[in-house]
Amino acid sequence: MSDRNSVAPRAAADVRAYDIETDVLVVGYGCAGSAAAFEAAAGGAQVLVLDRMSGPGGASALSGGEIYLGGGTPIQRACGFDDDPAAMAAFLSAALGPGADPDKITRYCEDSVAHFHWLADRGVPFNPTLWDAPAWVPPTDDGLMWLGENSGPFAELAAPAPRGHRPAAADFGGKLLMDRLAGAARSAGATMLSDTRATCLIVAADGTVVGVVARRYGTELTVRARRGVVLTTGGFVDNDAMLAAHAPKLLGHTKVSAGTDDGSGIRMAQALGAAVRHMATGQVGISLVPGLAARGMVVNGNGQRFINEDTYPGRIGQAALFRQDMRTWVVLDERAFDEVPEPQRWGVRPTHVAETAEELADLMDLPAAALADTVRRYNSFASRGVDPEFGKAPRWLRPLAPPLAAIDVRAGVRPPSESGDRRGTGASVFTLGGLHTSLDGAVLDIDGAPIPGLFAAGRAASNLHGEGYISGTSLGDGTFFGRRAGAAAARTD
Repeated sequence: MSDRNSVAPRAAADVRAYDIETDVLVVGYGCAGSAAAFEAAAGGAQVLVLDRMSGPGGASALSGGEIYLGGGTPIQRACGFDDDPAAMAAFLSAALGPGADPDKITRYCEDSVAHFHWLADRGVPFNPTLWDAPAWVPPTDDGLMWLGENSGPFAELAAPAPRGHRPAAADFGGKLLMDRLAGAARSAGATMLSDTRATCLIVAADGTVVGVVARRYGTELTVRARRGVVLTTGGFVDNDAMLAAHAPKLLGHTKVSAGTDDGSGIRMAQALGAAVRHMATGQVGISLVPGLAARGMVVNGNGQRFINEDTYPGRIGQAALFRQDMRTWVVLDERAFDEVPEPQRWGVRPTHVAETAEELADLMDLPAAALADTVRRYNSFASRGVDPEFGKAPRWLRPLAPPLAAIDVRAGVRPPSESGDRRGTGASVFTLGGLHTSLDGAVLDIDGAPIPGLFAAGRAASNLHGEGYISGTSLGDGTFFGRRAGAAAARTD
């Protein structure tokens, strides 16, 4: 009796007749799937999209909507910023490394302005205004935001320019983005079969992927793809067995997903010999209000600073989980707390308050002398408007005055992450690793050769990212490489 959880491929010779036939089959209907479906349909292919949910969206629809774009977009120019692909690539290479893909970063940056226009032509609106402060998701409908480009060490590597492009929606713009992208795919002629879960790939005798086996309402379906299959099934944060095998640091934390990132597409391709990359990597959101952190200090379990507090907050989250075992606090004073408007604090309040650094350290169970010395050094540098230790921008430097407070990032309300997830405490995580693909989304085997007929994009694939992450590179990466995968699949005969 066969194992219904198996992802082992089915031989095409064992399929007597196909229930459905199409030119290009896209599995998964988030941002990458919709982009792939549009381009394949625009290329003249008959396109069918399968999704296990009842409609398009996935984690993309739950997201903040940020798309990492630059190189001189109309929104950047309207806000008074010059930018070029080389500066954008220099930032991404540093922020997404080590292990970031240089060829994909180069292509992404060179084509970024054109990709902005593609999104705008699909009806995605962007306001020509800037949110000019650290944030997870700005509380406005500003169309542009900084994502660490103007913070150390990145500001010294290339001319800083804000590149976080946000759809014109207050708070979270992911739903608006997906409404427009799915609508564009439908208008181009792509059709959808919902409530349908792909279970394995169908492979011809010569190794070409020619379709998938799926289940819908308990009934098995076989779907033939005459030109190619595009996997846009998401990452694997919802699969604890895969996390334990590849990314154990991500276990036990809140999962940022739509509940369907079980790694199924990755596993189906691996069953054919597909290679994977960066499977131990992940993005980490923590209960840290960026505006409060920028105005104070972030310290570890030794009472010492370990990062510049004005950087992209997800970078602080990765450092907190991967290097500090989540023993992380924001130390600030009353003025810093009051300067951040109450709605932007998301209900986060100090977990400890004391008159001196030594007393605060005792409450935090940290070495008192170490925290007191950290505060002293910070205040000494801040009084001169410099941060020689971590390069924090002068705009955010000010000596902290007693009484002092601390916020334990392991406690309190979860601030909104790029996905909008607000459950639980500790960290909110999603995976970054996935299938090894070419510039055009072809899935590569362990020898680096393309698997005929098989493509992947979005979090099912490993594209731009190495160990690092910047908001907007999920939706940017997914839509950009989803487009390329869909177009390439449509060309395959």
